[in-house]
Amino acid sequence: MYDYAIIGAGVAGASLAFELAATGSVVLIEAEKQPGYHSTGRSAALFTPNYGNGIVRSINALSMPFFVEPPEGLARQPLLTGRGLLTVAPPGQEDGLDKIAAAAADDAPVHHLPPSEALSLVPLLRPEVVSAALFEPGVMDINVDALHQGYLRRFKTLGGHLMCDARVLELVRSSGHWIIETGDKTVEAAIVINAAGAWADHIGAMAGAGPIGLVPKRRSAIVVDAPEGLNIHALPAVDMAGSEAYFKPEAGRIMASLGDETPTEPQDAQPEELDIALAADWLQRHTTINLRRIEHSWAGLRSFVSDDVPVVGFDNALDDFFWLAAQGGYGIMMAPTLAQASRSLIKLNRLPDDFEDRGVSQKAISPARLAEQLEPTLMQSSD
Repeated sequence: MYDYAIIGAGVAGASLAFELAATGSVVLIEAEKQPGYHSTGRSAALFTPNYGNGIVRSINALSMPFFVEPPEGLARQPLLTGRGLLTVAPPGQEDGLDKIAAAAADDAPVHHLPPSEALSLVPLLRPEVVSAALFEPGVMDINVDALHQGYLRRFKTLGGHLMCDARVLELVRSSGHWIIETGDKTVEAAIVINAAGAWADHIGAMAGAGPIGLVPKRRSAIVVDAPEGLNIHALPAVDMAGSEAYFKPEAGRIMASLGDETPTEPQDAQPEELDIALAADWLQRHTTINLRRIEHSWAGLRSFVSDDVPVVGFDNALDDFFWLAAQGGYGIMMAPTLAQASRSLIKLNRLPDDFEDRGVSQKAISPARLAEQLEPTLMQSSD
């Protein structure tokens, strides 16, 4: 019998497991043979302060102190390293840069670069695609593995129990607590936390909770060799105004993605041949890379609800079933802050004070807001 059972051992579940382990007994239940197999292990791994809507940006900003100075013993190496982001405007897309610059936060500034400086910074760009450019120096590489493994290691040190290869098959509320069946094991807990990523709505339905309208979206990427003689480590990430496409250094190679968002069912996402071909074609048209072969390709799921804001809080109808879901493409950046917020909501029924200071209310991230949005749709479906 545990105080807390967290379903999903990606970075969202692992971070909250660490936060709660000092306050009670915690079991972390993972369907796969290893934690972080899905979205956590397939992240672009960038800390991008000016990415996302206002609430997302506020939550990400609250994570920065943690990444800069994590709790003692959690990280054995720095969690952030400098990268920078160059946003390039092809001819006809120059106005897009002005909008990006106007929306940048005061503590995450961007500045315009003339095309000549942009090409000097990223010499593999084709000159004809660079009509104007912006540079954001505050974008950082995140050491996702160090973050995730640090959370898991500290969680275990605090007495937490990690169960892998334990897919939840049944979730039943009985006599004031939850009974969780995983096939060969049965777990009992006072409170269930749903951090199941793309499967969060499935776990919610299993528990008898209302849906949050979660939509998993597949994003694909390719990894190719960098041109010989190029100092790959000095390159910033590069994205294109007017699209979601980008490329960045990745372990001595170049990773590129069209930033596709294809709605799909929860699954072990795999890249489709057309997506790979389109990404390769885009990369060759925008850079001087002579693409002979694709070293590696992958796809991951990024899960969103209708307003692109995470869902954090107790279910409307079940006061012992907690949602930690819908982090979209921001899950790694959000993990420290949402874990701390979840702990505060579970233990104190309120958000930490710094959320209010940043203009993020409890209602803005709670499941209740989605119930109000989904109710008319559900009523129409029943009719």
